[in-house]
Order: sequence, then C-alpha cells, then structure tokens
Amino acid sequence: MSRMAWACILAIGLLSGGARAQTIVVASTTSTAQSGLFAHLLPRFRQATGIEVKVVALGTGQALDMARRGDADVVFVHDKEAEERLVAEGWGVQRHDVMVNDFVLVGPRADPAGASGHDIVAAFRQIARADAPFVSRGDKSGTHAAELRYWALAGLPTPGRGYRLCGCGMGAALNIAAGIGAYVLTDRGTWQSFKNRAQLAVLVEGDARLDNPYGVILVNAARHPHVKAAAGQSFIDWITGPQGQAAIASFTVDGVRPFRPNASR
Repeated sequence: MSRMAWACILAIGLLSGGARAQTIVVASTTSTAQSGLFAHLLPRFRQATGIEVKVVALGTGQALDMARRGDADVVFVHDKEAEERLVAEGWGVQRHDVMVNDFVLVGPRADPAGASGHDIVAAFRQIARADAPFVSRGDKSGTHAAELRYWALAGLPTPGRGYRLCGCGMGAALNIAAGIGAYVLTDRGTWQSFKNRAQLAVLVEGDARLDNPYGVILVNAARHPHVKAAAGQSFIDWITGPQGQAAIASFTVDGVRPFRPNASR
C-alpha cells in the first residue's frame, strides 16, 4: 500500500476518533431526567450534530455548583434567580430561556388539610395549620427553592410539625409522600411520569406563581479553560433553535405535553 493511502487511512481514523470523542457534560435537574425528556431530546441532538451528551441529574443548586467548579460544560436548570446570579458572578456566559412547565401541589385525595384550590400560598397555610405531613426535597433544587418562596409568602418560616426534609430527588420525595400520605410540591413533568401514586392526587394547580421556567447556560471557559465551549454552544443553539424547540413541543407523557418551549430566538 502506498504512503499516500496509509496517510489517508490515518487521517480518516483521526477524524472519526475525534468525532467519537466529542462529548459534553450537561448538569441538569432530576425533573428533566425523570420525566423522560432527555431520552427524547438527546438522540435527535446527536443525529443533528454528532455530539454526545452525558447528563448529570441533580438538584438545581448542585448543578450550578458543578458549573462553578468547572465540572460541566453546560447547565440546564430551573431557578431563574440563581441562574442569573451564576452569570453575574462570571461562572456562566449567558442565560437563555428554553421552556416552561409548572409546579403542582400533590397530596392525599381526601385532603385532610383542606388545601385544594388554585392558591398555592393559601394551601401552604392550610397545611401548616393542620400540622399535616409535608415532604420537602430539602436539596437546594429549583423545586426546593420554589417551595421555600411559597412558605415565605405564606408568612410561615416554620411550616408545622408535619414537615419532613428528605434531602432527595423528586421521584424519591414522591415515593415518600405516597408511602405516608403526605403533601408534596412537584413539577408536573415528574408527576406525569410517576407511577407509584397510591392515594395521591393533584390538589393545587393553575396559580401563576406555580410557573416554572427553565434556562440553559454555557459554563465560562475564561474561568475553566477545559470547558468544551464550542460543543456546549452547539447544544445551546440546538435546544433554543427550531429543531430543539420542536422536539420539546413533541414530547408527551401519556398524551400530555409537560413542557412548553419558550426560547426567545
């Protein structure tokens, strides 16, 4: 075989090896993972770009801490105030809107605390007055941050004797609530995918304060030079562009669309 032929084979091998090695780490939330959204999105992204994505599913606070340490290339989370703080501190480049879902208050169908309705703050007050069991994720996630905002709006820094911190993900918190007949705040996507519902039901929904926006941020390579900025930006461009937004819109769980795309570009 000629030298030129060997050179061509070597070049092809290097190029294909480089393509296989192009993998980014996306730090995201348990809600995007447990709802099945990533299983729906990532094959489409890989087909469009050739880039592999490794998802690390954590609470939003932990995902943002990964960005600060440089342990991720992109964060895809749902606590807008904390996301904007990450960018202001210089750890992230820019926040982009991606999609919205909503939180719902889930609890026993019998609703012993009388929490049902369309006012999340009034519901939290009822749960506290009744000392009803309430499971909190307690993990600095976006859901936990939202829950704390609702307790604050209710004027109840101490939510009652039935309050339980689990320090766990959304699926685990729902399992605990199902096991003991407790109230719990959850994102709708995880609830729709959750099968072990026992006697739990959605009791509060439709309050505008329950809206739950998701954002995506590229980790700042000026702070962490090893960040795969070009590939990470490709993920952001895709998920906020027409293909990614259409993929989000087409994702359903039992015929229901849990996320609404809302990228502004």
